[in-house]
Amino acid sequence: QPQLVESGGGLVQPGGSLRLSCVASGFTFSDYSMSWWRQVPGKERELVAGISNRGLSTHYGDSVQGRFTVSRDNDRNTVYLQMNNLKPEDTAVYYCAGPRDSWGQGTQVTVSS
Repeated sequence: QPQLVESGGGLVQPGGSLRLSCVASGFTFSDYSMSWWRQVPGKERELVAGISNRGLSTHYGDSVQGRFTVSRDNDRNTVYLQMNNLKPEDTAVYYCAGPRDSWGQGTQVTVSS
């Protein structure tokens, strides 16, 4: 059974940076694409970024293009989300998603002065 554990969230000022991590287990990590999503209470979950199984292809939501970077380390079974120039509207719970509709527990990111 796939398991995903996110970390790295927190409180950051506008313009600041954070790096989220998602450690995967229970499946062959290098066989699957991975993605990051976010959700604000009362709104639908939004795709933030995705990365192919070997990291050769990435894609981003329009609202984060140019500010966020997704990457992965298949030796460490970990996918990352580097978030730069954070804005208050980036405040959300961020989730890692993997195969078979697997999801992590989420990590809170709050952007506020």
